[in-house]
Amino acid sequence: MPAQQDAATPTTPPARPTPPAPSSSSAGRGRPADVPEQPTKLPARETWAILYAHIRPHRWTIALAGLFALFGAATGLVQPLAAKELVNRLGDGESIAGMLIALSLLVVLGTVIDALGAYLLERTAESVVLAARRRLVGRLLRLRLPEIERTQPGDLMSRVTSDTTLLRSVATESLVGVVTGGLTLVATIVLMGLMDPLLLLVTLGVMTLIGSAVGLVMPRIARASKAAQEAVGAIATVLERTFGAFRTVKASGAEDRENAAVDAAAQDAWRHGVRAAKWQALAWSSVGLAVQVSFLAVLGVGGARVASGATDVGTLIAFLLFLFYLIDPVSRLVGAVSQYQVGAAAVARINEAEQLETEDVPATSAKAARSATESGRAAGCGPATVAFDEVTFRYREDLPYVHHGVSFSVPSGGLTAFVGPSGAGKTTVFGLIERFYEATGGRVLVDGQDVMDWPLDQLRASIGYVEQDAPVLAGTLRDNLLFAQPHATEQDIQDTLVRTKLDGLVEQLPDGLETVVGHRGSKLSGGEKQRVAIARALLRRPRLLLLDEATSQLDAVNEMALRDAISEAARETTVLVVAHRLSTVTLADRIVVMEAGLVRAVGTHDELVASDPLYGELAAAQLLATA
Repeated sequence: MPAQQDAATPTTPPARPTPPAPSSSSAGRGRPADVPEQPTKLPARETWAILYAHIRPHRWTIALAGLFALFGAATGLVQPLAAKELVNRLGDGESIAGMLIALSLLVVLGTVIDALGAYLLERTAESVVLAARRRLVGRLLRLRLPEIERTQPGDLMSRVTSDTTLLRSVATESLVGVVTGGLTLVATIVLMGLMDPLLLLVTLGVMTLIGSAVGLVMPRIARASKAAQEAVGAIATVLERTFGAFRTVKASGAEDRENAAVDAAAQDAWRHGVRAAKWQALAWSSVGLAVQVSFLAVLGVGGARVASGATDVGTLIAFLLFLFYLIDPVSRLVGAVSQYQVGAAAVARINEAEQLETEDVPATSAKAARSATESGRAAGCGPATVAFDEVTFRYREDLPYVHHGVSFSVPSGGLTAFVGPSGAGKTTVFGLIERFYEATGGRVLVDGQDVMDWPLDQLRASIGYVEQDAPVLAGTLRDNLLFAQPHATEQDIQDTLVRTKLDGLVEQLPDGLETVVGHRGSKLSGGEKQRVAIARALLRRPRLLLLDEATSQLDAVNEMALRDAISEAARETTVLVVAHRLSTVTLADRIVVMEAGLVRAVGTHDELVASDPLYGELAAAQLLATA
């Protein structure tokens, strides 16, 4: 967990007992971390209900495509009947030219309509996938931070990409295949029964015997397909980890080990994919075998009936044509069931992702987002106040408490520094203010109002936040500066560049602000990334600025310049910093000293050096040494 860097297991002070587990009322603010995950296998009824929710906006288009498919099937059913009539007319010496022309036109019309139906299905399938991806991405970007921290990002990405792709077949072709295939099969069997009930019984007996094997195969296809999709998610997880720390991988000489990890996941996906393909091949071959054995049985029994005069040659020929025509509806049904087995696993994985808890931030348009930013900045009409009132917090119910009743108050404006040994809970203070996490007890107040009562978009619009690792996103330097304030003017950008001493860097870059900074800012130094992150936060003109070790990688010259920028910002906003450098701490109007999840002292540098032994030790050793 990124925010747990300062949340190592604390030693609880003996004078203060560890708070009890939160009651149901307090726990209701956040989801308990030990809630079991959603099952990976859904009942068939629930799976179809989810699928219907995906296709509901397109149900009339799918129905039209189904009607086209039925019309195409109907033209096919006419052909055996026409063949029987042709044979009878030839036997009677009658002309067949008119019937051949009419039958040809019908076949052409059926083919055109069937092709149009297939196009509508393919187009609708792509629309279903697009809508599913939009919905899933919109939800994933609003997940609560604890959900992201306990989920592999690579696996979530595979659900957006590969799993949603599998919806295209099961949500359209599978559904239409079941309906059209089923209706066509029933119609074919009825016509065959009207022609010769005995031959129909022979056909159904053979197909039932062989078809039972197909029913045993389908669950195996589902299990193998699900395992293959999970293995694909594992591949994405390993690759995401590798590319996210590419320099570390190379510096550690770990290319071969990472390649082996990806290869193992790929082999796993291959193995399960081959297993699914094996069972699918068995299912399809069983269909062909059933038709061929039925053909031989019908040919033998039907030939004997023709010889005995029980039926005529035209009827036998038509019946054999119907028998071969059974391949299409049976294949559609088998294909639909097979696609369902594959798609059901994808539906379950997508459903799992959609069940992850999200923040209560509604999706907004660009205009609404700008309005939220402006209203958040305007709320209170000045620098914000911050207060913690007996706050307790732990990251999960199976982990120890990070905060054991933290209380402090920060007035409007000025610079407040948080200091203390690693694991004291300093970074967690910022996570609770931003509502990345929710306190298990006590209250976190901004402008005297509990952050739980703030509209989340307005709360965060009031805050500028610079993380410990100062992340820079792939794209141009301008993209990164405007990330938190996309409507900033060119003058605002230039003023911020000067304040953060980035103007000189921009002048040296080949494309200025349009220079691409690389994946995670790989083309920038650590200090440059920190300055970009600070500039991004300042450009937002926040009422509350949170800086978490924001100058740790700067040299002395740039740090001094940024100290001036921070001091200037503190005159018009409330600035909270987590710092270890003495030069930064001594600028603070007040210093909050934390230890083991508690606030042990608050005061100025001179006051704390004289009154607090821990701060005196930090000032003399750690703070002074890093200055």
